[in-house]
Amino acid sequence: MKASGFHRAIRWLVWAGALILAALLAFALFRPAPQDLPWTPLSLDQPIGLFTRHKLSGLRDDAPQCRALLHRAGLETTAVPAFGSDQCRVTTATRLAAGQDMLALLPTDVAPACTVMAATALWTWQVVQPAAQQILGASVVRIEHLGSYSCRRMYGRGEGAWSEHATANALDIAGFVLSDGRRISVLRDWDGEGEEAAFLRTVRDGACRVFSTVLSPDYNRQHADHFHFDQADRGGVSWGVCR
Repeated sequence: MKASGFHRAIRWLVWAGALILAALLAFALFRPAPQDLPWTPLSLDQPIGLFTRHKLSGLRDDAPQCRALLHRAGLETTAVPAFGSDQCRVTTATRLAAGQDMLALLPTDVAPACTVMAATALWTWQVVQPAAQQILGASVVRIEHLGSYSCRRMYGRGEGAWSEHATANALDIAGFVLSDGRRISVLRDWDGEGEEAAFLRTVRDGACRVFSTVLSPDYNRQHADHFHFDQADRGGVSWGVCR
């Protein structure tokens, strides 16, 4: 019996070794890109990968590292002093310095949480601009928004969960101004059949790869005129909501 158990243990070790060797060979063969590996540093210059959203979520409570990430990508930012109290306390608000053509938000004084700013930059460069060129034949020169901070509960109710806007952990996108003068509006163009609607749906889908929550007109009538993006804390797995 003892010999039989010893032989089973040996066979198990051989199989385990073979599986580990196969995994290492597969990794060496396919060589995942840095953005598809959980342990590599995040870079806003890289394409969006399997772990990009998870890495962005990891910056939620590390504003200095988040702002350094934006700086390395070529964006100059200003840390906004903490403000608000209780459920509306904001500690990582970040505002772009004037003249940031790489990420032209309108109005320009918006100051969302840093991780929202980082995700917005990545979304703009890796999703919005390629989609605008491919579908509309132009670039996006301004992204119009409806704001970030609002000390309120969800949907303005008197009770219930607090909105991510209460801590500036969200940004609502209303439209896009193109280099040829056209304006793409979520309210006007979402339900169309043309290239404007195709563009809006493409950038909505792409946002789901970098934001924890993406809500569009498909979600409910309260979002008929904008996309809601936020970086809500959804636990270690960093699963997202995309509707």
